[in-house]
Amino acid sequence: MIHVVVNGACGRMGRLITQGVTQQDDMQIVGATEFATHPEIGTDVGVVAGIGELGIAITGDLNDVIANADVAIEFSSPEASLEHLKQVVDADKAMVLATTGFNADELIEVHQLASKIKCVMAPNMSLGVNVMIQALELIAKALGDDYDIEVIEAHHNHKADSPSGTALRLAETVASAVERDLDEVGVYGRHGIIGPRPKHQIGIHAIRGGDIAGDHTVMFATEGETLSVVHRAHSPEAFAKGAIRAARWVVDAPRGLHDVSEVLFGKKQ
Repeated sequence: MIHVVVNGACGRMGRLITQGVTQQDDMQIVGATEFATHPEIGTDVGVVAGIGELGIAITGDLNDVIANADVAIEFSSPEASLEHLKQVVDADKAMVLATTGFNADELIEVHQLASKIKCVMAPNMSLGVNVMIQALELIAKALGDDYDIEVIEAHHNHKADSPSGTALRLAETVASAVERDLDEVGVYGRHGIIGPRPKHQIGIHAIRGGDIAGDHTVMFATEGETLSVVHRAHSPEAFAKGAIRAARWVVDAPRGLHDVSEVLFGKKQ
């Protein structure tokens, strides 16, 4: 039995993770956390998730429950995730880290800490998105510099970070495949009299509205044709399913930082 702690248990993803884990024959929730002043502290995590009592009260301190866990699944804020990662490292447990919005310095610290344990980290836990990433690398290499590349993402109106972590990962993937530095060629939206499009530019554009779970499009355009690779998440359940699959995989993984390509294909692609 794989013992799971759900961090960010009262958020939309935390509730879905709780629901999903309880549906697995080989998994059991042994703890759940939220920030210390959250009004649901002390409430049964199953009640919060809408599935009835599980006998697990939500706590404001991961240290209260991490000793009993094999793996922690994290969908929360960058600040909270860093603190939880430190606690998971101290307890020498495994982690699935799906939080987005880390700045450059935070990412450096995340990578340093995650390398000490068994950790799967990805900006998007959807299995479909991670297959898309592998396909984009092949497509970009094949089409090369003859095609203009644009990345367009759309999310619900509550999403805090822009562009999405997934859009950045997609842009980084295609930039690397065509041997460009995204910091040099990336353009985040356009406005005004911008003139002709530079040949090696990669555009990244964000849309926010309604309850869009997550749409990502990478467009390759040239004279005479356009090729678009599109992923649409119809509900956040796709992310929960991927995170649960990653949690099952990571408990037996080698120590170190892993990505979802290893969960899917057995090795980094």
